[in-house]
Amino acid sequence: MIKRKKKNKQDNPFYDPSLKKRHASARRFKKFTLTSLIFSIAFLSFFLFDIVGKGLPAFKAAYIQLEVTYNEKSIEDSRFAIDKKYRNLVSRAWLRDIPNMIKENPKLMDTTQTTWVLADDQVDQYLKDHHHKLKDKETTLVDELYAQGIIKNKFNTIFFTNGDSKIPEYAGLYSAMVGSVLTLIITMAVAFPIGVMTAIYLEEFETDNKFTRFIEININNLAAIPSILFGLLGLAIFINLFGMPRSSPLVGGLTLALMTLPIIIVSSRAALRAVPDSIRQAGYGLGLNKIQVTRDHVLPLAFPGVLTGSIIGLAQAMGETAPLIIIGMIAFIPDAPTMVTQAATVMPAQLFTWAGMPEGTYIEKTAAGIMVLLTILISLNTVAIYLRKKFEVKW
Repeated sequence: MIKRKKKNKQDNPFYDPSLKKRHASARRFKKFTLTSLIFSIAFLSFFLFDIVGKGLPAFKAAYIQLEVTYNEKSIEDSRFAIDKKYRNLVSRAWLRDIPNMIKENPKLMDTTQTTWVLADDQVDQYLKDHHHKLKDKETTLVDELYAQGIIKNKFNTIFFTNGDSKIPEYAGLYSAMVGSVLTLIITMAVAFPIGVMTAIYLEEFETDNKFTRFIEININNLAAIPSILFGLLGLAIFINLFGMPRSSPLVGGLTLALMTLPIIIVSSRAALRAVPDSIRQAGYGLGLNKIQVTRDHVLPLAFPGVLTGSIIGLAQAMGETAPLIIIGMIAFIPDAPTMVTQAATVMPAQLFTWAGMPEGTYIEKTAAGIMVLLTILISLNTVAIYLRKKFEVKW
């Protein structure tokens, strides 16, 4: 029986001694990347869990069912509208609003109505087992009323229908949401057409010279600079130079438009560049000029990418705070603006203000506002993906 000689790897003329080390290095790299991914997911999960845990209680508020007397005495001093025993448990803002209730509904005058009254924020915090400043006598009374079903936690409509307030339980996000909408309308009305037309010119019509190269370099640089510098630019140009109203959606929208322009230009150029040259050559072969080819063939095919980049730029602008702080859009705004020249605030700036408040109710509302803002941003990105798939043309 003939024994075969065992072959060693070294006998192979194609054997590379460093191959084993390279494989080991690849395995280590794979483990490192997997570990990083796990840490990222864990951190994101912890962040979302913490935000949701703190924010969910803000969507409910404590209400007390009481007899409210509407008369001349309660108009002069709203504290007389309810029983003295419950005055420390009722929201001061709700009591101050009694004259407006009578003005809106004159039939309430000289009547006594049993209604659900907004409770003070300390009562609300006590019912949610959070830190509170109620006295023992007041907590005992709250427990008695809760056992009788007179105090309940109801859906907090005030959070979505009221503007900011110095009284925690009466503060809402409505004015900030309206300010955000008006600001973003100005942003897209300015940034979208200018950005898309700039991208079309640079990609389809420009000639390679020093001027166009200078523009391209600066566009790429502007996409990477800190956003607060755009706020300083907006303050210097729109407010100090042109005298536009401070803290207005007009100035905020124009400032965010400057910040969003590079994003729209870069994404639009990438979408135009992705259109095959065969489309252009086919158009020229049919006798079309460059404008017709770009308008009727190239731009429609690039539109999904252009739209996606614009929506992502809009979502980024919606989450910006630093440039808007510089132009004064962090002011206390209790009423929603009706025009783009009126003073307004935006959701990120409102959340920044609430985050600095010491009351527990503001902490809850900050987390709830972050949940609302995240929902809007995720929705915008979902719409961008949907529109891209809907209008995408395969060639």
